[in-house]
Amino acid sequence: MAVAGTLGMCVTTSCFKEEPLNAECDIERIAIRVDEPEKFFFQLTDTARSVNYADSEIFIDVRGAADVSAVALHFNLTEGATVTPASGSVQNFSAGPVTYTVTSQDGKWHRDYSISLRNVWVTVQDTVKYDFEHYELNSTGKYYVWHNVLPDGSLGNDWASGNPGYGMSKGSAKPDEYVTVPEPNGYDGACVKLTTRDTGPLGKRMNLPIAAGNLFIGEFDLTYATKETLKATLFGKPFTDRPVKYTGYYKYKRGPVFTNKKFKEEPGRQDIGDIYSVLYLNHDAQGNAFVLHGDDVLSSPQIVAIARVKDLHETSEWTYFEVEYEYSKEIDEALLAERGYSLTVVFSSSRDGAAFEGAVGSELMVDKVRVITAHEE
Repeated sequence: MAVAGTLGMCVTTSCFKEEPLNAECDIERIAIRVDEPEKFFFQLTDTARSVNYADSEIFIDVRGAADVSAVALHFNLTEGATVTPASGSVQNFSAGPVTYTVTSQDGKWHRDYSISLRNVWVTVQDTVKYDFEHYELNSTGKYYVWHNVLPDGSLGNDWASGNPGYGMSKGSAKPDEYVTVPEPNGYDGACVKLTTRDTGPLGKRMNLPIAAGNLFIGEFDLTYATKETLKATLFGKPFTDRPVKYTGYYKYKRGPVFTNKKFKEEPGRQDIGDIYSVLYLNHDAQGNAFVLHGDDVLSSPQIVAIARVKDLHETSEWTYFEVEYEYSKEIDEALLAERGYSLTVVFSSSRDGAAFEGAVGSELMVDKVRVITAHEE
């Protein structure tokens, strides 16, 4: 997801600095109270959500028929902070986003949030296309972000990568030196290029010696980038049709020397890239919102189906892959229509990159990816 504004910054200076609590100016949680929430939201748990520390542009999806012309948002703010327009005040979201300004308790700091209530109509597509043609530098100009194409032709922010985390460990890197970058000469137009890279002295001091290039549908939470690192990746977005096949094209070149998480070389071990997709239930048995992370993206009991390229090999030519989704649970069609399932697609230059194991120089390029749904079958 593209992050608007400098990550985690107040307007005057960075919130990363050691400041007293009364200098913080963040929205921590948003709640929306309406008379008939079941007609306004897809899931009742969507009436409230936590706010990622890095997010200043927030999109809240509601049903297509929901009236967003007079809605009150209620905020939990950092201690002593105030917000304008006021928490609980009725605002018109039908004309576009509403800007909320949060001011710290001491009055010296403020931060703007752009919040949109987005009407979403449940539509069925035969094939979902990912072509990686829409990318740009993030707001700081440090690294690239990608946009998906929505059914109405506008651009969404469903793609995320580990680029923000890599920037923390190797801030001197230029945009084209990050782990995930665009490559103009793809299979058909531009593609995405993922490279496993050394994180430098700072990365080693943080016990994060390498970083694999990755791109996935979901979000990257920078607050976990140096602690509980597997929690930094939040995989998946709601999906309203049954996926059947996962296809695309790739090139792969492995790096020469594999190193493990103890920074030791393993001469007999070879790196391998990863291409897979997962469909899962996005609420647990108690009705709580659920998202996959790096530690359970292929193992959670919430998973319904997985499609993974098992024979990914080195190739300098564009190579076609086609894998079927293997289902471990039956699909609830009513729940599917209600956005009760989420889908992610994932690419990584090192399969064990989440454990900081891999070969520096491993490179995976991916293009023209398709998710073919059951409706087409």
